Amino acid sequence: MSDQTEMEKEISQMSFEQALEALEEIVDSLESGNVALEQSIQIYQRGNLLRLHCEAKLKDAQSKIEKITGEGDGGAGDGGAGDGENPGTEPLDIG
Repeated sequence: MSDQTEMEKEISQMSFEQALEALEEIVDSLESGNVALEQSIQIYQRGNLLRLHCEAKLKDAQSKIEKITGEGDGGAGDGGAGDGENPGTEPLDIG
């Protein structure tokens, strides 16, 4: 198995918090300027994979929240009208 594949497998098993912490460590390391060029490239590559993993975790969480709250495609939300009216409903005429 290649180093890239092993790295991807390791990252895919991380929680959002673990990946974010690892990403923060990478940023600190790169910002310090005390890393050789080749190592910087490897670290940057890992950081990019961590970023993508975090984005996917956030997108998944957002999707779950939208399902719970009824927002999003086909949900009971207001469709983002923003004017305080719900275009998906009509007044009830009892008379």
